[in-house]
Amino acid sequence: MPERRQPSQALSQGWGRALVFAYGLFAVAATGRSAVQLGMDPDKAPLAYSLSLVAAVLYLVATTCLLLGGNTGWRVAGIAVTIELLGVLSVGTLSYVATDLFPDKTVWSHFGQGYGFLPLVLPLAGLAWLRHTSPA
Repeated sequence: MPERRQPSQALSQGWGRALVFAYGLFAVAATGRSAVQLGMDPDKAPLAYSLSLVAAVLYLVATTCLLLGGNTGWRVAGIAVTIELLGVLSVGTLSYVATDLFPDKTVWSHFGQGYGFLPLVLPLAGLAWLRHTSPA
């Protein structure tokens, strides 16, 4: 069986600390926003609000994995951040093209415009950090 190498540096050290902070902040913000939207008027934009909740879960998973580190943390963080990037690109595009699907703003709509486009930058930074700390 091949030897498994640990990430080259702890995921939550150095620039990883900034990522943990940003992902934690977005986990709280997206959870709060989706909870309020789903609680107040879930019929207004059920797809958009549900995708905000998915974003919140992905931010929470990424935060947890960056804190835990190790091979499993590195792998799961990579999956979560990749799904996050695909989500923000898909929802960002659809929020311009199919406006009827997104009648209200979410964390990923318009590529995260309401959050200063950080939802678009965050997964790119996360993937760059994961590459930098790659165990192989």
